[in-house]
Amino acid sequence: MGYQTTSPFYDIDYSTSEPCQKTDVRQIAARLLPPLYSLVFICGSLGNMLVILVLIKYVKLKRVADIYLLNLAISDLLFVLTLPLWAHYAAHSWVFGNRMCQLSIGLYFIGFFSGIFFIILLTIDRYLAIVHPVIPLKVSTVAFGVVSSGVTWLVAVFASLPGIIFTKSQKEDFLESEKESVYSCGPYFPPQWRNFHIIMITILSLVLPLLVMIICYSAILKTLLQCLPRKKHKAVRLIFVIMIVYFLFWAPYNIVLLLSTFQEIFGLSDFETSSRLDQAMQVTETLGMTHCCINPIIYAFVGEKFRRYLSMFFRKHVAKHLCKPRCPVFCGKTVERVSSRNTPSAGEQELSIA
Repeated sequence: MGYQTTSPFYDIDYSTSEPCQKTDVRQIAARLLPPLYSLVFICGSLGNMLVILVLIKYVKLKRVADIYLLNLAISDLLFVLTLPLWAHYAAHSWVFGNRMCQLSIGLYFIGFFSGIFFIILLTIDRYLAIVHPVIPLKVSTVAFGVVSSGVTWLVAVFASLPGIIFTKSQKEDFLESEKESVYSCGPYFPPQWRNFHIIMITILSLVLPLLVMIICYSAILKTLLQCLPRKKHKAVRLIFVIMIVYFLFWAPYNIVLLLSTFQEIFGLSDFETSSRLDQAMQVTETLGMTHCCINPIIYAFVGEKFRRYLSMFFRKHVAKHLCKPRCPVFCGKTVERVSSRNTPSAGEQELSIA
């Protein structure tokens, strides 16, 4: 097996008989990925921490959907925490040792799978609330949300186990262009396990959410058009946008990953096509990785109450400290006015940040 890319899912073999173009893929990644991953790390960390803050401080997690949104933010935060290591790996080689390699891949996979599963749970929760409103009355409790979230994390860990078990950091000494030995980090699967792992990823991250989306949103759309008031539409719209954006960011990577793994079956095994697939892998994986900072942006644009909560937080805590030394009386009155105006009533929409 050749020198690994920054992907925990797939490896590019630089030890082929014509390594020049594939080495170019690595050199391009070394220039572009570190600054991009660093930017995504900053934006994703700040954005998801703000979401967690709003959900805990203002929403109070009174509904199952709120608990799922909190866990989705935690999933994205876990995922984004690995990006500084992958940024350094893209620019140099793996220098953090075998244990850190396994931990990073583990967080990567767990954040990836749990994020998918919580998006699916949010979609099913909206489906039940709109199409079968009697059922949520029985199961939509905080206890149910906590238990189902715990089970979801366990399933995500279980789905991540193959990638973690076969992950290792090892010395790669076959690159003649390298003056020093380089170390790689990634899953080194036996051929059968590798194919199984890619198929599992494709099913869990592409096929399953696509099926859930088609079934749930077709029924939701039919019900909304028939009888429900427009105030219900906003709560559905937020989850719909989250699901659509997930597909836009991760579906290209899943497709390229499948094509790259089964190149011979799809008739793509010639060197030029293989090299293009390697380049497509870098581009689509980078696009997928940026998804971890997108959900907070969706909340800001689609979630009207989320914007109000953020405004309340910044005016009460940030603006208060900035302006109080200069104009304490005016600042105090402004904070009180903003707080009373932004406090949501008990009868507002179901999804608490929509």
